[in-house]
This record gives sequence, C-alpha cells and structure tokens, in this order.
Amino acid sequence: MSDILTRLPIAQPDAPVQAAHDRVYRGLRQQVMHGELPPGHALTLRGIGKTFGVSMTPAREAVRRLSAEGALSISASGRVTTPELSNDRIEELAQIRALLEPELGSRALRRAHLALIDRMDAINEANARAVNLQDPIGYIRTNLEFHRTLYLRAQSPAILGLLETVWLQLGPTMRVLYTRLRRTTPPPHHRHMLEALRAGDDAALRLAIRTDVTQGLKHLQA
Repeated sequence: MSDILTRLPIAQPDAPVQAAHDRVYRGLRQQVMHGELPPGHALTLRGIGKTFGVSMTPAREAVRRLSAEGALSISASGRVTTPELSNDRIEELAQIRALLEPELGSRALRRAHLALIDRMDAINEANARAVNLQDPIGYIRTNLEFHRTLYLRAQSPAILGLLETVWLQLGPTMRVLYTRLRRTTPPPHHRHMLEALRAGDDAALRLAIRTDVTQGLKHLQA
C-alpha cells in the first residue's frame, strides 16, 4: 500500500486560480501597507472579487492569507476589516520596529555602496515631492521604499519578512498619522540616515533609524 501511495501524483492547485489568488493577495497587501485603506475599513469578498475581476474563491484565499499576516481582521461573524490599533498595540509595534530596523540597517551598512546611497537619495526626493503634493499614499509608499532599499542590503530575509508583517499592520494607521501630522517637509531623519551611511557610522545610523520609526507614532497615542 505504501508503494502505491508514493506513486500517486500530488494534487496541484489549478494554475489560473492560483494566479488569480496571488494577484488579489499582492494587490490587497499593497493597498493595506501603503495606507490606501483606512483603519476599520470593511471589505467583502464580493467587493474584492469585483475590484480585481475574480471569483469568490481567490478572493477568499487572499483574505485568509492576509488575515494570517495581521493585515486584515476577521470577526467571529465573518466580517473582514483593516486593523484598528489601540494605543497599546501601536506602542508594541513601534517597539518592534525600533528593535528590528536598526539591526537591519547595521547589517546593511557593511554592504553599503555609493550606488545604494544615491538610490536612497533619489527615493527621498520622491518622498519630498509626495509631501509637497499632499499625497499621503505616495508619501507612505516612498517612505517604506526608502527603508526597504536599505534593508535589502542586509541580506537577512527572515528579519525583513517579520518587519513587513509589522508594516502591514501599521499601514492603515500610518494614513491617519500622516493626516494628523500635516507634514510640509520630508522626515529629517532620512537625511541623518544618509549622512551616517556616507560616514560609515553604525551608531549614528542606528540612532537615526530608531528615532525615525518611533517618533511619528507617538503622535497617534492619545
């Protein structure tokens, strides 16, 4: 019997369904992470399916996957919403960022080069343009891109994966933060990060990152 079982083909998911699920997952994930959806925003499988042009099945699978990452919440009644974070939860996630991001920055510093710094400088300019245009989604997107570009050089995918789940949970809240701060200039600590990278100063880089990722979130706590 065991020999027969080993010869049986393993069932594979239908390719079109899997492709649709991945497309919905990536699209929703980006919307949540970039603050395109406010905290507590309700979603329906029918609405998701209509938005992405898919059936209920890939929409349902994408929601389940995002729920497991903390990007969406599913109530006992099956209601799907974006996270609404309490002050305690915001503080907890800020502390996680303060632990993970300076470590990633420090690891990246060892592999940093001028092309990387120039790329981050260009992204920071795009971030400044988003501020001038009062574009919160563009601001959040370029802000995360600035950090991710550096952290990818750390070559620590497990830590970066953990960090991205934190960014997901904070995405809708970051939209509220942007509105409350009413920024007119880009984050000053980005400039400090670039200066520390050019100087090869690990301590200064860690401090700039830690300050950057925690300072703004304090404004959300009543």
